[in-house]
Order: sequence, then structure tokens, then C-alpha cells
Amino acid sequence: MNQKLKEKTLESLSAVLPITFIVLLLSVILIPMDLGTVALFLCGSVLLIIGMGFFQLGAELAMTPLGEGIGVQISKSKTLATIIGIGFVMGVLITISEPDLQVLAEQVPSIPNQILIWTVAIGVGIFLALAIVRILFQISLSSMLMVLYLVLIVGSFFLPKEFIAVAFDSGGVTTGPMTVPFIMAMGVGLASVRSDKNAASDSFGLVALSSVGPILAVLVLGCFFHPGETGYQVGIVPELETTQDLAKEFLVSFPHYVKEVSVSLLPIMGMFVIFQLLTRRYQFLQIRRIAVGFLYTMLGLMLFLCGVNVGFAPVGILLGRELAALSAKWIIVPVGMLIGYYIVKAEPAIQVLNHQVEGVTNGAISASSMNLCMSIGVSVSVGLAMLRVLTGLPIQWIIVPGYLIALVLSRFVPPIFVGIAFDSGGVASGPMTSTFLLPLSIGACTAVGGDLMTDAFGVVALVAMTPLIAIQIMGLIYRLKTKNTEEEPVTVPAETVDEIVDEIYTEEDNHEH
Repeated sequence: MNQKLKEKTLESLSAVLPITFIVLLLSVILIPMDLGTVALFLCGSVLLIIGMGFFQLGAELAMTPLGEGIGVQISKSKTLATIIGIGFVMGVLITISEPDLQVLAEQVPSIPNQILIWTVAIGVGIFLALAIVRILFQISLSSMLMVLYLVLIVGSFFLPKEFIAVAFDSGGVTTGPMTVPFIMAMGVGLASVRSDKNAASDSFGLVALSSVGPILAVLVLGCFFHPGETGYQVGIVPELETTQDLAKEFLVSFPHYVKEVSVSLLPIMGMFVIFQLLTRRYQFLQIRRIAVGFLYTMLGLMLFLCGVNVGFAPVGILLGRELAALSAKWIIVPVGMLIGYYIVKAEPAIQVLNHQVEGVTNGAISASSMNLCMSIGVSVSVGLAMLRVLTGLPIQWIIVPGYLIALVLSRFVPPIFVGIAFDSGGVASGPMTSTFLLPLSIGACTAVGGDLMTDAFGVVALVAMTPLIAIQIMGLIYRLKTKNTEEEPVTVPAETVDEIVDEIYTEEDNHEH
């Protein structure tokens, strides 16, 4: 267990370290910072690293087996209403505890935090239920995505423009480190009871459809809220004179996040207790492992949110504001691209995704080529986001062509690539995007006098769009290679689903012993 925690903490360190180095370098070359601000940023970074280490391990220990168990149980249910109800409730409960969503809610000026969080959660719940029905009835994922995204694109031109960027950002942040392990494990559980050749391919797609719900929900919510109804104060970095002042900043804020996290996670714990009492699915060792996972998740989420909101995000806003205030304000575009390039390289989930693609293509698409493709794609996405901040370019000019390209590609690539690509939209927009790139964008927007709602938001959405195109391009390349060599198209045997589930528990048992 300790070894596993060490691995997760090192993964978090590798994600945060490149940004920390870039910020410190900029503070020396372009944006001088006082030592108190640097100390605040470094302390926030340490809490973020430790918090993400505990949180990721906790989510793996608790959310993965719980999601797989519920998925299997849903498949055995005879009543469609029960299936839809369970999917909806679990989608809502998992989403309200998502750290990336809570970070985003703190930044949105026009909607109270809890209203935004619950709106997004309800959107996820509805579409998770829809995704479960799709797997059970074997409906084409590509066709569903085509219809839903066309509805989104058309609807974005008729609903309030102030909420379009926030809505697409909401779709990106919901697929974070809490929801992805649970929802993907649920997909594995659902598909594991099927024996047809499409079972493994159909296990993908739950995350993709669950990401659509928040976008639609926030677009509709935008009809009832208007910018200016609630005040917004750009995060101000406090002046610190002593180490005692530094410690006080974090200690005073910590109880607030303890309360917030407890309220978010207690319903999920309650659901686990009810599920276990009804099904008796888990043995004593599994129950103990899941209980420890919940404790790790709570502690990690408390440290993560405190580190982000007190020490990390305010410095991101300060950096963005100062960079955009320079005479050569365009420099924020290459700086953003540099950060985007290294963020995706350091994101642990991206590395898992790259090896997954390498595996299903039997090495025809290497992990290194996927890594390069994703890094370049995210770098371009962040550069476009920073360009939007400086110019006020409407997000539809980028989002609409991007999604249309992704939808067209989905008709020409093997089905499994469609599922992986759309599931992975939120993988690229991991914790570092919402905790640093979004504050950077907000700070730059305030410096140039732009509209926060239309210009600053959207960076998460653009980063989340990158895998949709990148992975499907890789899938297209794979199809062309297999066509030229007259190989069979990529298929994954149904037994693979059961092997994935067994591997999850085997790995955890090894760490336990």
C-alpha cells in the first residue's frame, strides 16, 4: 500500500513539477515576484502533490471496484426503470465530489457554486443513465455522439453566449480523477456479462456520453442567470511577511474544505453501504480496502482543494495578469503553448491511454507517437485559448470545426477508437488544466479588459477536444496500415473485459500483501 501511495505521489509530482519550474523561471526572467508569493505558490504545490497522491490512490481503491460492482449488478437487473434510476443517482453522487468541477465552480462569477455543481451533476446523471441503456441495447456510439454533438453545436447559437465557454468547460472537468475510474469501471462491469464480439468496444463510451450532459445542462441554466447578478473578485495574492503568516493562510482555510469534502463524499459512502447490504458482493478484505480508499480520497481531496485555492490558483491569476500587461502581451500565447505541451506529457492518465492504444493496435500505433501527437495537440489548444483571451475570438469558431472534424472521423475509424477518443476528452484536461491554465486565462483576461464569461473560459474545453481528433487520426492511420497489409481490423475479444476486472483486483491484492 505504501509503495502504491509513493507511485501515485510521484505521478502527481511529475504533473506539477513542469509548471512549477516554468513559473519560477518566469518569475526570474519576466514577472518578478516577492518571496512571500513564491513561498505561497510552492506550499500550494506541495499540498496539491500530496493531495493528488492520496486522492488518486483512494479513487482507485474505492471507485474502481464500486463502479465495476454496480455495473455488473445493473446488468442483472430486469427492470429498465431500476437501471436508469441507479445510473442517474450514481452519476450525480460521483460528480458532486469531482475536484476539477469544484475548482471550476470557484472561478465562475455568474452562478453560485452549489447551483453550478448540482446542475452539472444532474446532467451527468441523466446521460450516464442514457449511456448504460446504450450498452445494454447495443446502440451505435458513433451515431449517438453524432446526434448529440450536432444538437450541442446548433443549440450553442441560440442560447446565451456568456455561458457557452463555461458549458463546454463543464463537460471537460466532469471527466476527472474521481468520475473516470468509477464510470469506466462501470462500463467494464456492464460489458462483462455480455459474450458478443462487441462487448469490449461497448465498454468504452460511458465517459463520452456523460460529458455531453453537463454541457447541455449549463447551457440551459444560462437562460436563468445573467453576468453581474453575483459579484466576482479576482483572486488576490496576500502579502506575507513571516512563515507564520504563510501557515495561517492555509490553516484558516482548511476547515472550510474539510466541511465541503465531507458533504460531497458522505452520500457516496452511504450508497456503498446500502449497495453492500443489498448485494453482499464484497468480502471482508475488499470492504476494508474500499473503506481505506474512501479515507484516502477524503484526505487527498481536502489537501488538494486547500492547496489549489489558497496557493496555486491565485499565483496563476497573477501570472496571467502580469504577462498580459506587458507591452509584448502576445508572449502569453507561446508561454501557454509551452505549459500545455508539458502538462500533457506529465499527465499520468495520458500515459495509460497511450499504452492502451498501443495495445489494441498490437504496436502499430506506438505510445511514443501517441505521446507526441497529444502533446502537440494540447499545445495548440492552449495557444488558441490564450489567443482567444487577447482577441475575444468566439469559442464557436474553434469548437464547432473541431467537433465536426471529430464526428466525421468517427465514421471512418474502427469503433473502439471512437469510444477511446471520446472517453479520453477529459483525460487531457486533467487537474492541472483547471487548477492552473484556467486561472492563467482569467488573469490575462482581466488585464486586457475582456469579458470573463466569453473570453477567459473555454481553455478546458479546447484541451478536452484534442484527444477526440488526435486518437481518431491515429485510428485512421491504423486502418490504412491494416488495409495495406491485409490484416484484420482491430478487435478486442469479449474475454478481455473479464481480464481487466481480474487485473484490477489482482494488482490491488499484490499491493495489500
